[in-house]
Parts: sequence; C-alpha cells; structure tokens
Amino acid sequence: MKINPHAKLSNFKNCTKRSINYGVGVNPKIFKAYDIRGVYPKEINQNAAYLIGRAFVDFLGKKKLKVVVGRDARLSSPLLYSALTRGIIEGGANVVDIGLSTTPMLYFAVANFKFDGGINITASHNSFQYNGFKLVREKAIPISEISGIKKIKELAIKGNFKKKDEGNLFKKEILRDYVNFNLRNFNFKKREKIKLVIDTANSVSGIVIPEIFKKINFKIHHLFSKLDGNFPNHPPNPLLKENLKNLCREVKNKKADLGVAFDGDGDRIVFVDEKGEIVEGGLITALMSSLVLKGSFGKKILYDVRSSNIIKETIKKKRGVPIPGRIGHSFIKEKMRRENIIFAGELSGHYYSKNHYFCEAPFFVLFKIIKEILEKNKPFSEIVSPYKKYYHSGEINLKIKNKNKALKALEKKFEKGKKTKIDGIRIDFQEWWFLARPSNTEPLLRLVIEAKTKELMEKKKKEIVKTIK
Repeated sequence: MKINPHAKLSNFKNCTKRSINYGVGVNPKIFKAYDIRGVYPKEINQNAAYLIGRAFVDFLGKKKLKVVVGRDARLSSPLLYSALTRGIIEGGANVVDIGLSTTPMLYFAVANFKFDGGINITASHNSFQYNGFKLVREKAIPISEISGIKKIKELAIKGNFKKKDEGNLFKKEILRDYVNFNLRNFNFKKREKIKLVIDTANSVSGIVIPEIFKKINFKIHHLFSKLDGNFPNHPPNPLLKENLKNLCREVKNKKADLGVAFDGDGDRIVFVDEKGEIVEGGLITALMSSLVLKGSFGKKILYDVRSSNIIKETIKKKRGVPIPGRIGHSFIKEKMRRENIIFAGELSGHYYSKNHYFCEAPFFVLFKIIKEILEKNKPFSEIVSPYKKYYHSGEINLKIKNKNKALKALEKKFEKGKKTKIDGIRIDFQEWWFLARPSNTEPLLRLVIEAKTKELMEKKKKEIVKTIK
C-alpha cells in the first residue's frame, strides 16, 4: 500500500475539537502491565485516547510513521478511534485504518506489511463497560509497562505536545491476507470432513469465521455471529464456564467433533471436546507441544507458571526444551524473541507461534488440532486423554484486600516447598503445587492448584484459602 500525502481524511473530521476536553487529565489507573484498559467513559474516554495517540507517536520517535489502527465491536470503539487517530495524525504520523479487527489481525498487519507500529482498540474479554488499547511497535513487538507503557503514560499525563505537520489517514483491507496467511501451511482435502461449533460471543472475532472457513470443506455452526457491543448472549470471556454453556450444549446437540470459543478480541481460543466437556488450556499446550516438536527436536517451548506439570513432562519426552515464563502476552513474546522459542501456551487460552511473528496464533492451533483428529481418526477426548495425568484447579479468583500480606502468609505457611517467583509465588511439593499471584488488570488474587489426586487438590485448596482469608 502506497501512502498518498495528498489523500483526504475520512473519519478524522468526524471527531471535532469540541468533542475532546483538553483540560481533563488522563486517569493513571488505566495504564496496566501490558495494555491500557478501563471503564468507558469514567476511566477511559476520548480525551485519554487523543493524548495516548499523541504520546504514542512521540514515544516511537520516528518521522513519517505509519501507525496501524484497528478496533473491536464495542459501542465506544468508534468514538475512541476518532479521538485516537486525531492524536496520531496531529502528532505528525500517518494512520493506516484496518477497520474492525481482531488483535491478531492488527499484529499481522503491522508485522507482515512492515508498518512502524499499531494500536488495537479493545478491552479483550472484559464486559461491555470496558475499553482500552493494545500497543505494538515495528514487527508487532508488544509495548508493556517495562518497554514503553510507563513512558507513554508520563507523556500523556504531561500533555505538553508540540505542534507538528499533520499526517494523513488511509484505509487498508487486510482480512483476506490474514485468512490466506493462516491457511498457507494447511492443505485440507475436500474429502476431509469435520463438524465444528464456534462461539464468537457477538464479538469482532465473528468477522473472521465466515471468511476462513468458506475455503475449507468443514461443516460450521456459528453461535452468536452477529456483532453487538452489548454482548447480549454472554460476556466475551471463554474462561468462565457459564459463558460456555451454549457451546457445550450445541456441540452435543449437533454431534460435532469439536467446539471452540473466542474471546472479545480474538486472541484467545478455548476448546470443548465432542462430549461437550471443556478442555483445560494446559492440556492444549501439552498436545500442541507434542505436535510442533515432531521433527523439531531440541527446540524450546514456553509455558506460563500456572500450567500443569504435564506440559514440562511432554516437552522433555518429545526431546524439546521446556521454558517456564511470566504470565502476560508482552512478557511471553519478549522471551520468545530473546530465546528463539518456537511455541508458547498460556492457561488462559493464548497460544503463540514463532511463525506468526511471535504473536497469538489461534487458527494455527485450531488447524493443527483438526489435522490431528483427522489423521488419528479418533475423538478429541481420546486425543487429549493421555495428558490428563493430574488434577488441576484452573484459575481461582479471590477478592483480597491486602494481596501482598496474603502472599507473605502463604510463603511462610508453605516454606518447606520449592519456591519460584517468576510471577507471584509458586511453591512445589512432591505430590502437589500451587501458584498465587496478584492480577495485573483486576483487584484480585489469582490461585492455581495442581495435585496427583482430586482429594489432595481439594484439601490443599481449602487450606490455602483459609490461610489467606
């Protein structure tokens, strides 16, 4: 796409200067460990969006920048888009508008077309009241608190920006390119048939499904495909079991081979087997580790510290190198690039591939699993069954007033275990382990427990909760 310096602006003019209150500051609480997020308009609004746009351009610090901007289907996204792009353009940069976009689409656009950076307007899995920004620089390298969000926060709060020659706004369609990119290494034959139920929760993920599956001879039943920023059927958080009830039921009703759910910005994917049972994210990482290490012995795979011991055991068995890592996409991608890691998985349903610019690759994971189902000619439940060695609690969210005090109490109570402090505190014993960590985005203490028996897991869960309460 060539940038035309004489092109007319489109949506930029829709956001008049009267719509932005330049005298209002930015709420510092919206700047998180790896993104910017808050309730609209109480915490995050057009004024914040404008100032963040200006700060983003100054932070990148290059002339003639080309910044990709995408947005999810939330009701507040168009208003934040107009203010954000105004800030970028008045900062002297060009905006490349890709329109409605999942976050992996935004990453793909920046990296594949070699733009200078990008911002996706989204609050991911949060409910409709929220919105925010995910930021990357060139090559879709994420900007976290450590690598830039703190500096952007300082610039936005200060708000002392110099007048510059304005940039321009251009539109670019990337959905077809994104679909072809995801399908490039998968040659599904016409005779191969599989039935899927897919839940996109009325979110922006719904724009990708019809485009990517019309090229494949699979039978698709698409739940809640219509975009609606109110999320009328359920919030776009597939980690909560109540949000997967419809998917689990329809998988059984339709006698489908597999069910999948995407979150609000399409960077997470959760799986349901043919029995309508949710497959925990650690089992997916273990399975994917086995699949991607075929013919790639000695390669590194990263897993987050919440994840089951079965992942480490599987990677070692397949002659790979297991690497534990901190939770959060910015931290994981940074470590993947630094250590040349080929694949990574999080308990939360984020899966990353080196061949996808070290970014989230939900369709890569989905297609690899479909290939395995077709090649093995077995139900998905049987394919994941060998990895169900331990009893894993999943992530338990606890409202605790003093999170640091709770962590210290746990460390003292279980001082005889092996401690790991990559993210929060993980303490391992021979028969069980637990991880407790403060949330980076919500006022919660997150707890994960795994044991060799269900009885031991439940016993330790009660003991831990009693200790921190």
